[in-house]
Amino acid sequence: MTSLVYRRYGGSLQVDIPTFDVLTEAVRIPATQWIATACPLEGLSCDARFLKFVDSDGNGRIRVEEVRAAVEWIAQRLKDRRGADASSDVLELGAVSDTGAALKDAARMILQTLNAPDVTRISLEQVRASDKALREAGKNGDGLVAPASLPERLRPLGEAIQSSFPEVKNRAGKPGIDVAAVQRFREARTALLAHLDQRAGLFSWGEASLERARRVREVAPLLDGYFLQCRLVAAQPEAAASLRLRAERVEGALGDLTALGKAADELPVAPPESSGVLTWAKLFRGPAYERLESFRRDVVVPLLGDGERLTDTAWRELSAKASAVLAWNDTLEASPLKKHVELLPGVRDEDLDAIEAASREDLALQGTLGAIDELERIILYQRWLLVFANNFISMPDLYLPKRRALVEKGTLIMAGRKYMLSVLAKDRAQHAALTGQGTTCILYVSVAPKEGGASYEVAVPVTRGRSTELGVGKRGVFYDVDGKEHDATVTQVIRQPVSLWESMTMPFARIGTFITSKVEGLASTGEKTFDATLEKGYTQTVAAVPPPPTPAAPAAAAPAGGVAGVLAAGGIAFAALGSSLAFILTQVKALTLVDLVTAVTLIAIVVMGPAGLLGWLKLRRRNLALLLEGSGWALNDRLMLTSDLSALVTRRPRLPAQARVDHLDVVRSALHRDPEDDEREGMSWWARAGLTLAILFVLLWQVREPLTAYLCTHGWLSEDMCRALLPQQMPPAPPLVAPPAAPKP
Repeated sequence: MTSLVYRRYGGSLQVDIPTFDVLTEAVRIPATQWIATACPLEGLSCDARFLKFVDSDGNGRIRVEEVRAAVEWIAQRLKDRRGADASSDVLELGAVSDTGAALKDAARMILQTLNAPDVTRISLEQVRASDKALREAGKNGDGLVAPASLPERLRPLGEAIQSSFPEVKNRAGKPGIDVAAVQRFREARTALLAHLDQRAGLFSWGEASLERARRVREVAPLLDGYFLQCRLVAAQPEAAASLRLRAERVEGALGDLTALGKAADELPVAPPESSGVLTWAKLFRGPAYERLESFRRDVVVPLLGDGERLTDTAWRELSAKASAVLAWNDTLEASPLKKHVELLPGVRDEDLDAIEAASREDLALQGTLGAIDELERIILYQRWLLVFANNFISMPDLYLPKRRALVEKGTLIMAGRKYMLSVLAKDRAQHAALTGQGTTCILYVSVAPKEGGASYEVAVPVTRGRSTELGVGKRGVFYDVDGKEHDATVTQVIRQPVSLWESMTMPFARIGTFITSKVEGLASTGEKTFDATLEKGYTQTVAAVPPPPTPAAPAAAAPAGGVAGVLAAGGIAFAALGSSLAFILTQVKALTLVDLVTAVTLIAIVVMGPAGLLGWLKLRRRNLALLLEGSGWALNDRLMLTSDLSALVTRRPRLPAQARVDHLDVVRSALHRDPEDDEREGMSWWARAGLTLAILFVLLWQVREPLTAYLCTHGWLSEDMCRALLPQQMPPAPPLVAPPAAPKP
């Protein structure tokens, strides 16, 4: 028994599965110690057929028991597991155990069909190419033999059998015949040959018998009706009057050709005679006259020799013979072998036996050919099962920079950084609802293949840099696991702090955004209010009619509207703005430089301290498990995003080792053009100098007192000047003492 080793990956304890022998032991550990217990088939970068083989119930998800069953299945059929350790897609036939003997037979047949030089091993490519080769060689295992695969002497017969019955295609997609088809051909051939022997006795009218029989059937409704009327008249003579048109019916139809034609159609073909004889000369010239005359001339006269009369008995004989001929022909038409009547006499039973033998020989390959699917399965398991286990039972590939996990879809290049990890997000809304509960910044990126394939979305974690540089609509390029380049566009951002510095400065960014939005809102509102006030004042000024001047009247207050109202409102607004600005300047003026630095420092500590602590806690709780669970994975453990892993997931590649940076700004040097080329725009030199002096004056004015005290303390200014500038801080000047008066002489 192999001892298992557990290792830590990013704080997660995972079993180490380096070889297939270890895998056979690892699948026995409790499911609670597996990293994943279920995963979808979509979004995994491995062979799709392998995933379908493992998904035994076909529900589109792979679970713990299905992985265990797959490992047990291949373990029973491989006695040498070095190919599985190397994840090779070439199967050594000597590595297959006795349990997989059928797999060996299938492999040998494939290698023989492909004329492979090495018959001791078989690759996945050869197995998949064999399907077409075997089908083209006529080896299908379904008993359906294509005529083209038969010996040349049997091909015409095979084609005749195949075309005689509904088409059935073999596994190669070609029409074929099997034993049942040959048996049906035998039975139909025997019945048709016996039927053909009856032709001579029925076709008493020669080669034209079939055509004459069809002519008899064509006029049968007319003549059968006539002789039936003759029997009626013979039994009841007065019925002859009823078979004629009444005079009023004819008079009513005169002038109306349609009505007259309908009336003529109701007449018998000739006057019925009780003797049951049709005299051709007495035919009415109705709609059937031409057909009956043609029938008399072409059929009755050649067959009966009497062109004047046709008796009921003679008609019955003609009708019976015609019915027999037509019934015989209908049976021939219903036979599946009617197209091969001329071929049937030359068909030998030995040829049919040979075709049956070929069909049975192909059917005998069913077991061997059925093992081809199992052969593909064992090669796929040898190639992918150990890799899959290291992405399901444990996930070391997710943490190792030189490997790619199966769940990864590719690499995103955007905003000067390289985002190494991305997973399929089939349902972005559902995925974002789950990842939004975490503390990791997630980009949802739409990938549009350049080859015109269907676009898809991936979720990309952002672990370094600044998330503020990324927003909806940001474009980049995406390289899938096969190295193909595609266009990429950000469709949604789950915004979270990416670094400690960003979390500390994020409150200031939010404050700035808030102030900017409010200022913009106030400016927009002010513009609208100002425009409305101007419009209102203009309207009132134009519409108002000034009253006549009254000198004695006392002065009235100015109206609220009009130009005066506009000026008053503007004056009030300007006064309020000036008062606010004066208050701010007064408060700032009272602060010293030390006070300003202290205040800024305290504000930064108060704001950035809690924000940094909260951001640090969020960064410590970043979990990649939510990223996978949003894609349909069921995970047992958290996949914590450590600082080392963050550096692997999001990178900013360095410059090449031999590269040299030229710090000269090419754009600035290019802008030093001839002054005559372009007209100088913007502020003049004097305006810039004046603005600079004004700013310096304001700054120096704010620090005038501490600066003056500093200059006075160090003797840079005279005592009188210091006393003049700082009267409160300098001691008063000593009183002037008058010199003593000189004594008088």
